[in-house]
Amino acid sequence: MLAAVAISGIALNMYSVANANSAANQENANDFEGWFNNGMMGQMQGQMHGRMRERPCFGMVEISEEFKNNMINIAKNDTDVQNLLNDGYNITGVRPIIKAIVEGDDTVVTKATEAIIILEKDTVGRAVVNVNVENAKVTKIVILTKTVIDKS
Repeated sequence: MLAAVAISGIALNMYSVANANSAANQENANDFEGWFNNGMMGQMQGQMHGRMRERPCFGMVEISEEFKNNMINIAKNDTDVQNLLNDGYNITGVRPIIKAIVEGDDTVVTKATEAIIILEKDTVGRAVVNVNVENAKVTKIVILTKTVIDKS
């Protein structure tokens, strides 16, 4: 019985975090950074415990210039990313996605499996580029644009 109460409490907490993040997304719909931090990363934070909840995972990992430059070079070799750069987008951030694996002997191996590269174009466009580190290739590009219809 106690286990059922604990599990339902956890589920309710995750549900409320998801709804709160959804509301935050609506408030920050015109703000990419708000969407990224409150929505995408907020979903991850809602499932974290203790101090991890205070900051997204990548906030505690420092990346080297070598890693950053390698990821940018991989992205720049992709024709779709080249088109975005030629269209006026600029690379404004590189964020690693870290995977930790517990081996059979209890050792923990961590490595970057993916990187997220943020591109911005003035105040109207944002693009998120996923790079697979092991295969050294772009796997996904999500482009967000802001369209303002002024009916005043």
